[in-house]
Amino acid sequence: MKTIYVYILKCSDNTFYTGITNNLKRRMNEHATGIHKESYTYSRRPVKLVYHERFIDPMLAIRWEKRIKNWSQKKKQALIDGDWEKLVEYSKSKSND
Repeated sequence: MKTIYVYILKCSDNTFYTGITNNLKRRMNEHATGIHKESYTYSRRPVKLVYHERFIDPMLAIRWEKRIKNWSQKKKQALIDGDWEKLVEYSKSKSND
């Protein structure tokens, strides 16, 4: 069974990048070295891994990544911080999605 990771990077401009990969170490190296000049993180380096979750079901991983990508900065920060109360609060308020 293959492992899939959903991850969030904090960029140098304080924005978040959410991605998915089957090799977290390799992907982090790609972000750090700027291999892909067209990528969101290229001009926002250095980046820092602030969250990752492991999946064995690729479809669940893809759904989770897509869901997080649609969240507000505040909601992503609550997830990163493990602040479940704020995550629930922000989930109830449509303006914080």
